[in-house]
Amino acid sequence: MAAKAPALEPKNRALGQALDGHRRAVWGICYRMTGVAADADDLVQETFTRALTARPDRSGEPLRPWLARVAVRLAIDHLRRRRVRGYTGQWLPAPVPTDTPDLEPTPDARYDAAESASYAFLVALERLTPLQRAVLLLRDVLGHSVREAAAVLSTTEGAVKVAHLRARRAMEGYDAARLPASPALEARTRAALEAFVGAILAGDVARAEALLASDARAVSDGGGEYLAAPRVLEGARNVARFFVGVTPRGGGERRATWVRLNGLPALVVDLPAGGPRVAPRIVLRVDLDAEGRIARIHAIAAPRKLTALPPAPPAQPAAR
Repeated sequence: MAAKAPALEPKNRALGQALDGHRRAVWGICYRMTGVAADADDLVQETFTRALTARPDRSGEPLRPWLARVAVRLAIDHLRRRRVRGYTGQWLPAPVPTDTPDLEPTPDARYDAAESASYAFLVALERLTPLQRAVLLLRDVLGHSVREAAAVLSTTEGAVKVAHLRARRAMEGYDAARLPASPALEARTRAALEAFVGAILAGDVARAEALLASDARAVSDGGGEYLAAPRVLEGARNVARFFVGVTPRGGGERRATWVRLNGLPALVVDLPAGGPRVAPRIVLRVDLDAEGRIARIHAIAAPRKLTALPPAPPAQPAAR
Protein backbone atom coordinates (compact mmCIF):
# COMPACT_ATOMS: atom_id res chain seq x y z
CA MET A 1 0.00 0.00 0.00
CA ALA A 2 1.55 3.31 -1.00
CA ALA A 3 0.54 6.91 -0.48
CA LYS A 4 0.20 9.30 -3.41
CA ALA A 5 3.22 11.47 -4.09
CA PRO A 6 2.71 15.21 -3.58
CA ALA A 7 2.76 17.36 -6.72
CA LEU A 8 6.33 18.39 -7.45
CA GLU A 9 7.82 21.60 -8.77
CA PRO A 10 10.56 20.99 -11.35
CA LYS A 11 13.27 22.08 -8.89
CA ASN A 12 12.06 19.47 -6.41
CA ARG A 13 11.89 16.62 -8.91
CA ALA A 14 15.21 15.10 -7.87
CA LEU A 15 14.22 15.22 -4.21
CA GLY A 16 10.85 13.72 -5.08
CA GLN A 17 12.55 10.80 -6.78
CA ALA A 18 14.73 10.31 -3.71
CA LEU A 19 11.66 10.37 -1.47
CA ASP A 20 10.00 7.67 -3.54
CA GLY A 21 12.91 5.40 -2.74
CA HIS A 22 12.05 5.67 0.96
CA ARG A 23 8.26 5.52 0.59
CA ARG A 24 7.78 1.90 1.68
CA ALA A 25 9.98 2.26 4.74
CA VAL A 26 8.27 5.47 5.90
CA TRP A 27 4.86 3.92 5.30
CA GLY A 28 5.91 0.89 7.33
CA ILE A 29 6.86 3.11 10.27
CA CYS A 30 3.59 5.06 10.07
CA TYR A 31 1.48 1.90 9.82
CA ARG A 32 3.10 0.32 12.87
CA MET A 33 2.71 3.58 14.78
CA THR A 34 -0.98 4.09 13.96
CA GLY A 35 -2.25 0.61 13.06
CA VAL A 36 -4.33 2.08 10.20
CA ALA A 37 -3.27 1.97 6.55
CA ALA A 38 -5.29 5.08 5.61
CA ASP A 39 -3.67 7.03 8.46
CA ALA A 40 -0.25 5.82 7.32
CA ASP A 41 -1.02 7.10 3.81
CA ASP A 42 -1.89 10.53 5.22
CA LEU A 43 1.22 10.67 7.39
CA VAL A 44 3.51 9.72 4.51
CA GLN A 45 1.94 12.49 2.46
CA GLU A 46 2.51 15.01 5.27
CA THR A 47 6.09 13.81 5.86
CA PHE A 48 6.98 14.15 2.18
CA THR A 49 5.30 17.54 1.93
CA ARG A 50 7.45 18.75 4.81
CA ALA A 51 10.53 17.32 3.16
CA LEU A 52 9.81 19.26 -0.03
CA THR A 53 9.49 22.45 2.04
CA ALA A 54 12.42 21.93 4.42
CA ARG A 55 14.72 20.43 1.75
CA PRO A 56 16.68 18.10 4.06
CA ASP A 57 18.78 17.08 1.03
CA ARG A 58 20.50 20.46 1.28
CA SER A 59 21.39 20.12 4.97
CA GLY A 60 23.82 17.25 4.52
CA GLU A 61 21.76 15.00 6.84
CA PRO A 62 20.94 11.57 5.39
CA LEU A 63 17.40 11.58 4.10
CA ARG A 64 16.12 8.33 5.68
CA PRO A 65 16.79 9.37 9.34
CA TRP A 66 15.23 12.77 8.68
CA LEU A 67 12.09 11.19 7.25
CA ALA A 68 11.86 8.65 10.08
CA ARG A 69 12.15 11.40 12.69
CA VAL A 70 9.42 13.52 11.12
CA ALA A 71 7.13 10.54 10.51
CA VAL A 72 7.42 9.27 14.08
CA ARG A 73 6.71 12.70 15.55
CA LEU A 74 3.71 13.21 13.27
CA ALA A 75 2.42 9.77 14.24
CA ILE A 76 2.75 10.54 17.96
CA ASP A 77 0.70 13.71 17.47
CA HIS A 78 -1.86 11.73 15.46
CA LEU A 79 -2.21 9.09 18.19
CA ARG A 80 -2.69 11.75 20.85
CA ARG A 81 -5.44 13.43 18.83
CA ARG A 82 -7.08 10.06 18.21
CA ARG A 83 -7.26 9.33 21.94
CA VAL A 84 -8.72 12.75 22.66
CA ARG A 85 -11.42 12.31 19.99
CA GLY A 86 -12.35 8.86 21.25
CA TYR A 87 -13.93 6.12 19.17
CA THR A 88 -17.41 4.69 18.89
CA GLY A 89 -17.41 1.02 19.85
CA GLN A 90 -14.38 -1.26 19.94
CA TRP A 91 -11.18 -0.19 18.14
CA LEU A 92 -9.17 -2.63 16.00
CA PRO A 93 -6.20 -2.11 13.69
CA ALA A 94 -6.67 -2.05 9.93
CA PRO A 95 -5.69 -5.32 8.24
CA VAL A 96 -3.37 -5.09 5.24
CA PRO A 97 -2.27 -7.62 2.62
CA THR A 98 1.08 -9.17 3.40
CA ASP A 99 3.87 -8.04 1.14
CA THR A 100 7.64 -8.15 1.29
CA PRO A 101 9.01 -6.60 4.51
CA ASP A 102 9.07 -2.81 4.34
CA LEU A 103 11.52 -2.24 7.20
CA GLU A 104 15.11 -3.29 7.70
CA PRO A 105 15.65 -3.88 11.42
CA THR A 106 19.20 -4.14 12.73
CA PRO A 107 20.43 -7.45 14.20
CA ASP A 108 19.69 -5.98 17.66
CA ALA A 109 15.94 -5.76 16.99
CA ARG A 110 13.69 -7.78 19.31
CA TYR A 111 10.92 -8.20 16.70
CA ASP A 112 11.46 -8.68 12.98
CA ALA A 113 9.68 -6.74 10.23
CA ALA A 114 7.01 -9.38 9.66
CA GLU A 115 6.12 -9.90 13.33
CA SER A 116 5.97 -6.17 13.98
CA ALA A 117 3.26 -5.90 11.30
CA SER A 118 1.31 -8.91 12.57
CA TYR A 119 -2.22 -8.26 13.76
CA ALA A 120 -1.58 -9.62 17.25
CA PHE A 121 1.39 -7.27 17.62
CA LEU A 122 -0.61 -4.24 16.48
CA VAL A 123 -3.42 -5.09 18.91
CA ALA A 124 -0.89 -5.36 21.74
CA LEU A 125 0.59 -1.95 20.84
CA GLU A 126 -2.74 -0.31 21.66
CA ARG A 127 -1.95 -0.79 25.35
CA LEU A 128 0.93 1.67 25.05
CA THR A 129 0.98 5.43 25.24
CA PRO A 130 2.02 7.20 22.00
CA LEU A 131 5.52 7.83 23.40
CA GLN A 132 5.89 4.23 24.58
CA ARG A 133 4.75 2.97 21.19
CA ALA A 134 7.34 5.15 19.42
CA VAL A 135 10.12 4.04 21.75
CA LEU A 136 9.24 0.36 21.35
CA LEU A 137 9.20 0.76 17.57
CA LEU A 138 12.53 2.53 17.53
CA ARG A 139 14.28 0.26 20.03
CA ASP A 140 12.75 -3.20 19.51
CA VAL A 141 11.66 -3.11 15.86
CA LEU A 142 14.18 -0.82 14.17
CA GLY A 143 16.97 -1.67 16.61
CA HIS A 144 17.95 1.92 17.45
CA SER A 145 20.18 2.61 20.42
CA VAL A 146 18.92 4.64 23.37
CA ARG A 147 20.85 7.64 22.11
CA GLU A 148 19.44 7.31 18.58
CA ALA A 149 15.88 6.96 19.87
CA ALA A 150 16.30 10.01 22.09
CA ALA A 151 17.52 12.03 19.10
CA VAL A 152 14.54 11.00 16.98
CA LEU A 153 12.10 11.93 19.75
CA SER A 154 13.94 15.06 20.93
CA THR A 155 13.95 13.80 24.50
CA THR A 156 16.47 12.57 27.04
CA GLU A 157 18.04 9.14 27.16
CA GLY A 158 16.55 8.72 30.63
CA ALA A 159 13.04 9.34 29.30
CA VAL A 160 13.61 6.78 26.55
CA LYS A 161 14.77 4.18 29.07
CA VAL A 162 11.72 4.71 31.30
CA ALA A 163 9.28 4.60 28.38
CA HIS A 164 10.99 1.49 27.00
CA LEU A 165 10.78 -0.33 30.33
CA ARG A 166 7.08 0.46 30.68
CA ALA A 167 6.39 -0.52 27.08
CA ARG A 168 8.06 -3.89 27.53
CA ARG A 169 6.08 -4.53 30.69
CA ALA A 170 2.85 -3.76 28.82
CA MET A 171 3.91 -6.23 26.08
CA GLU A 172 4.58 -9.12 28.47
CA GLY A 173 1.23 -10.76 27.75
CA TYR A 174 1.87 -10.62 24.03
CA ASP A 175 5.41 -11.96 24.44
CA ALA A 176 4.19 -14.91 26.51
CA ALA A 177 1.57 -15.93 23.96
CA ARG A 178 3.36 -15.13 20.69
CA LEU A 179 3.61 -17.93 18.15
CA PRO A 180 6.45 -17.95 15.62
CA ALA A 181 5.32 -17.36 12.06
CA SER A 182 5.51 -20.46 9.89
CA PRO A 183 3.70 -22.16 7.02
CA ALA A 184 2.32 -24.63 9.58
CA LEU A 185 0.78 -21.81 11.63
CA GLU A 186 -0.78 -20.35 8.50
CA ALA A 187 -2.28 -23.72 7.59
CA ARG A 188 -3.65 -24.28 11.11
CA THR A 189 -5.10 -20.78 11.19
CA ARG A 190 -6.95 -21.24 7.91
CA ALA A 191 -8.24 -24.66 8.94
CA ALA A 192 -9.48 -23.35 12.29
CA LEU A 193 -11.22 -20.32 10.78
CA GLU A 194 -12.74 -22.44 8.02
CA ALA A 195 -14.09 -24.92 10.57
CA PHE A 196 -15.46 -22.14 12.75
CA VAL A 197 -17.24 -20.46 9.84
CA GLY A 198 -18.68 -23.82 8.82
CA ALA A 199 -20.02 -24.38 12.34
CA ILE A 200 -21.68 -20.97 12.62
CA LEU A 201 -23.20 -21.24 9.14
CA ALA A 202 -24.68 -24.58 10.24
CA GLY A 203 -26.01 -22.97 13.42
CA ASP A 204 -24.04 -25.47 15.52
CA VAL A 205 -23.13 -23.70 18.76
CA ALA A 206 -21.50 -26.78 20.31
CA ARG A 207 -19.24 -27.38 17.32
CA ALA A 208 -18.25 -23.72 17.18
CA GLU A 209 -17.54 -23.67 20.92
CA ALA A 210 -15.32 -26.76 20.65
CA LEU A 211 -13.00 -24.86 18.30
CA LEU A 212 -12.50 -22.03 20.79
CA ALA A 213 -10.17 -21.68 23.75
CA SER A 214 -12.08 -21.49 27.03
CA ASP A 215 -10.99 -17.86 27.48
CA ALA A 216 -11.61 -16.90 23.85
CA ARG A 217 -12.37 -13.24 23.13
CA ALA A 218 -14.11 -11.67 20.15
CA VAL A 219 -13.90 -8.02 19.14
CA SER A 220 -15.97 -6.30 16.44
CA ASP A 221 -15.13 -2.90 14.95
CA GLY A 222 -17.86 -1.19 12.96
CA GLY A 223 -16.31 2.26 13.25
CA GLY A 224 -19.57 3.66 14.59
CA GLU A 225 -21.06 3.27 11.10
CA TYR A 226 -22.12 -0.36 11.05
CA LEU A 227 -23.61 -2.77 13.53
CA ALA A 228 -21.01 -4.44 15.76
CA ALA A 229 -20.88 -5.94 19.22
CA PRO A 230 -20.63 -2.93 21.59
CA ARG A 231 -18.31 -4.75 23.98
CA VAL A 232 -15.67 -7.43 23.93
CA LEU A 233 -17.21 -10.90 24.07
CA GLU A 234 -15.49 -13.26 26.50
CA GLY A 235 -15.65 -17.02 26.96
CA ALA A 236 -16.04 -19.77 24.37
CA ARG A 237 -19.78 -20.25 24.97
CA ASN A 238 -20.62 -16.55 24.69
CA VAL A 239 -18.52 -16.11 21.56
CA ALA A 240 -20.01 -19.16 19.84
CA ARG A 241 -23.57 -18.13 20.68
CA PHE A 242 -23.01 -14.60 19.42
CA PHE A 243 -21.64 -15.61 16.03
CA VAL A 244 -24.27 -18.28 15.49
CA GLY A 245 -26.95 -15.77 16.44
CA VAL A 246 -25.84 -13.00 14.06
CA THR A 247 -24.95 -15.18 11.06
CA PRO A 248 -27.73 -15.54 8.47
CA ARG A 249 -28.29 -19.07 7.18
CA GLY A 250 -27.88 -19.94 3.51
CA GLY A 251 -25.37 -18.60 1.04
CA GLY A 252 -27.48 -15.90 -0.62
CA GLU A 253 -25.27 -13.41 -2.46
CA ARG A 254 -22.58 -13.54 0.22
CA ARG A 255 -19.07 -13.88 -1.24
CA ALA A 256 -16.12 -14.96 0.92
CA THR A 257 -12.53 -14.60 -0.29
CA TRP A 258 -9.40 -15.89 1.40
CA VAL A 259 -6.73 -13.17 1.67
CA ARG A 260 -3.39 -13.24 3.45
CA LEU A 261 -3.55 -10.29 5.85
CA ASN A 262 -0.76 -9.33 8.25
CA GLY A 263 0.88 -12.68 7.69
CA LEU A 264 -2.09 -14.98 8.27
CA PRO A 265 -5.11 -16.17 6.24
CA ALA A 266 -8.30 -14.19 6.77
CA LEU A 267 -11.74 -14.14 5.21
CA VAL A 268 -13.02 -11.05 3.42
CA VAL A 269 -16.81 -11.38 3.30
CA ASP A 270 -18.80 -9.21 0.89
CA LEU A 271 -22.50 -9.05 1.69
CA PRO A 272 -25.56 -7.93 -0.25
CA ALA A 273 -27.21 -4.68 0.76
CA GLY A 274 -29.08 -5.36 3.97
CA GLY A 275 -29.91 -2.02 5.51
CA PRO A 276 -28.16 1.27 6.35
CA ARG A 277 -26.26 -0.14 9.33
CA VAL A 278 -25.36 -3.54 7.88
CA ALA A 279 -21.73 -3.58 6.74
CA PRO A 280 -21.28 -4.48 3.06
CA ARG A 281 -17.82 -5.89 3.78
CA ILE A 282 -16.31 -7.59 6.83
CA VAL A 283 -12.89 -9.05 7.51
CA LEU A 284 -12.93 -12.06 9.79
CA ARG A 285 -9.62 -13.20 11.24
CA VAL A 286 -8.40 -15.28 14.19
CA ASP A 287 -5.35 -15.91 16.35
CA LEU A 288 -4.67 -19.36 17.77
CA ASP A 289 -3.29 -20.44 21.13
CA ALA A 290 -0.46 -22.94 21.58
CA GLU A 291 -2.94 -25.84 21.43
CA GLY A 292 -4.33 -24.70 18.09
CA ARG A 293 -7.64 -23.45 19.45
CA ILE A 294 -9.03 -20.06 18.46
CA ALA A 295 -8.06 -17.59 21.17
CA ARG A 296 -9.04 -14.32 19.48
CA ILE A 297 -11.58 -13.44 16.80
CA HIS A 298 -11.58 -10.05 15.12
CA ALA A 299 -14.37 -8.79 12.86
CA ILE A 300 -13.48 -5.53 11.11
CA ALA A 301 -16.14 -3.63 9.18
CA ALA A 302 -15.16 0.04 9.67
CA PRO A 303 -14.72 1.42 6.13
CA ARG A 304 -11.56 3.40 6.95
CA LYS A 305 -9.97 0.19 8.23
CA LEU A 306 -10.53 -1.65 4.92
CA THR A 307 -8.99 0.77 2.42
CA ALA A 308 -5.93 -1.43 1.80
CA LEU A 309 -7.94 -4.49 0.76
CA PRO A 310 -8.38 -5.61 -2.84
CA PRO A 311 -11.76 -4.72 -4.38
CA ALA A 312 -14.68 -7.07 -3.99
CA PRO A 313 -14.89 -9.78 -6.65
CA PRO A 314 -17.72 -9.30 -9.19
CA ALA A 315 -20.97 -11.02 -8.37
CA GLN A 316 -21.60 -14.19 -10.32
CA PRO A 317 -24.70 -14.13 -12.54
CA ALA A 318 -27.55 -16.23 -11.27
CA ALA A 319 -27.93 -19.66 -12.86
CA ARG A 320 -30.83 -19.92 -15.33
